[in-house]
Amino acid sequence: MQRLVTSESVTEGHPDKLADRISDAVLDAILAQDPKARVACETLVTTGLVMVAGEITTDSYVDIPRLVRQTVLEVGYTRAKYGFDGDTCAVLTAIDEQSPDIAGGVNESWEWRVLGSRDEFDRVGAGDQGLMFGYATDETPELMPLPISLAHRLTRRLAEARKTGEIPYLRPDGKAQVTVVYEGQKPLYVGTALVSTQHSEEVEADQIHHDIRTKVIEKAIPEEYLSKETLYLVNPSGKFVIGGPHGDTGLTGRKIIVDTYGGAVPHGGGAFSGKDPTKVDRSAAYYARYIAKNIVAAGLAKRALIELAYAIGKARPVGMRVETFGTGIVPDEKITEVAQKVFDARPKAIIENLKLQRPIYTPTSAYGHFGREGFPWENTDKVEELRKLLP
Repeated sequence: MQRLVTSESVTEGHPDKLADRISDAVLDAILAQDPKARVACETLVTTGLVMVAGEITTDSYVDIPRLVRQTVLEVGYTRAKYGFDGDTCAVLTAIDEQSPDIAGGVNESWEWRVLGSRDEFDRVGAGDQGLMFGYATDETPELMPLPISLAHRLTRRLAEARKTGEIPYLRPDGKAQVTVVYEGQKPLYVGTALVSTQHSEEVEADQIHHDIRTKVIEKAIPEEYLSKETLYLVNPSGKFVIGGPHGDTGLTGRKIIVDTYGGAVPHGGGAFSGKDPTKVDRSAAYYARYIAKNIVAAGLAKRALIELAYAIGKARPVGMRVETFGTGIVPDEKITEVAQKVFDARPKAIIENLKLQRPIYTPTSAYGHFGREGFPWENTDKVEELRKLLP
């Protein structure tokens, strides 16, 4: 039986993604000076204005207004005629320190204070309660769901065509959406490829449609997934001249499905950008992906979903589950048991194992946090250990 699965992606010039990028740029600038800083940075962007707020505890100094302007210019908002640009926008800041009540539970966990544990990995408690999911599937080389992989390919290609001048009338804001037709669990072809892109006033719709189809869609999506049944939609609402923060207010953390798996699996609800790694919303979601990817790469399952759950101030997860949707070589309970032996999901262990107290986060702010080379949670260095325990 055929079914449709859809995922979307947005460019770094989308207002929500611009807000994410600013938040992560602030985080990186602080971590570069103070790796143990506590950062929860939120950004709002709208016409002519950037507001940065949050709870930040650090001994370092960062010139946030200057950093904001630099980030906005790097993304491509360089002219006042766009309704928003890095040279003229106002920058407001409202920064406080992390609540001492939260800091207390992070600095000395429940295990450390109440149980008297002296295991150093038990010392740091989770920065919040919540549940986090990680996922991997063998339907793409990067072990990601095909729809979100293709959607990100489209927006990266759209941004590339703008930055190189190959399509000279493009502007920074853009979105893409891909619907893939599946037969059971096997992807067959792209049913709909949708791209909406901001553009200059003078270009005609027919030119945009031709250029986006031939220079973006057909270059980004492998030919094997395009068929005579594929529907191509380019700026279906008409013209898209007013965009970015001038067209829509942007907020940090408003693209959590774009950031993860495109709706293929559940999401715990926590956003990533602007948060230091003591916030398990971010670090545990990265670790859950790390676990899932290693399980699939080891051949223990074709698909793997990892669920982690935490209590604020407690180091050890209150729950860990592996689900393989019937694709595991042994029952899920056995794979869960093995995963618990191989992977240490306490916050301090996650931070140290993945080396997360580094300024590595700004590149994650667009085109997804998963399925991309260069990030430590994408490593498959636990494959052999898993295979030895579960031959």
